[in-house]
Amino acid sequence: MVNGTKVRRPVFILGAPHSGAELLARAVKRSPGFHLTTGRHGVLRVTYAFARQPSIAAERGRGAARVLRDACAEAWLVSARACARCPGECRELAGLPPEPPAEPGSGEPCVDPGGITRFADASPDLIYSADVLLDAFPDAQFVQVIRDGRDAVADMLADERCLAWFKPAIANLDTVFPNPFLGVEDHTERSRWPRAAPAVKCALRWRGAVRLSARLRRQVPDEQLLTVRYEDLVTKPRRLGADLARYLDAPISRTTLSGLVRVQDGGDETGGVGSWRERLTSRQLAQVEKVAGTELRRLGYRLSNDL
Repeated sequence: MVNGTKVRRPVFILGAPHSGAELLARAVKRSPGFHLTTGRHGVLRVTYAFARQPSIAAERGRGAARVLRDACAEAWLVSARACARCPGECRELAGLPPEPPAEPGSGEPCVDPGGITRFADASPDLIYSADVLLDAFPDAQFVQVIRDGRDAVADMLADERCLAWFKPAIANLDTVFPNPFLGVEDHTERSRWPRAAPAVKCALRWRGAVRLSARLRRQVPDEQLLTVRYEDLVTKPRRLGADLARYLDAPISRTTLSGLVRVQDGGDETGGVGSWRERLTSRQLAQVEKVAGTELRRLGYRLSNDL
């Protein structure tokens, strides 16, 4: 029970870093009846613990599910004081200023507690805790977003928070190997990691995440998992909005989703689809396709030497 409402069929939006999941999350957050959160401290603390050291979740069994369930319940609480602790990215999804009111508890919640019927979360890197989420919420519905890994890597290379995970003081390959979070799976990759270029490390993270997405597709019933392509999200938002509404059995506004597709500089309305052609150097492109070429082809993306 959260805010006096029974949590049924919570929705979790998953994807590799910079998959475009935040665009879909924004549409869900602004749909009637939904209370979606992202980046709340309690959820991040637990999910990153499980992501960076999967043995924690495996050793604790159902205890891990309880911990994650409690973290989500705390994040979903609605009050002026609780909402004042929301991170900027969560407030921005609701169309609020990223900075909370100067006086804690003086602002208004982003949602009416009495109107909430469904709960959702789109915190980054939830894909690494999908198994625990399913244990915590057996009736959960997952929406996973797949994007061309080359575009994702281009965005990751421009994101200091993503690159920070690769710093020697933070990367935990010495204690966790294989390492799903960093995408390092064999000893050759492990030995090359210290001198690997940033594009290689980003490609490994993307590859590892989409492999987890493929595993999730095999494990979860169709009625509990919808896979969305970012390219369809930004080029066919109305059609995808209708598919999403049917899947969630909820009123997702197709007009809202269309309006949220960002117009890029120069009038390009594709949301950055294929922008890797201008943003990656030839060397970076070769590195990404060498690391993740198999997954790119499996997902239907043509490699540069196929064009």
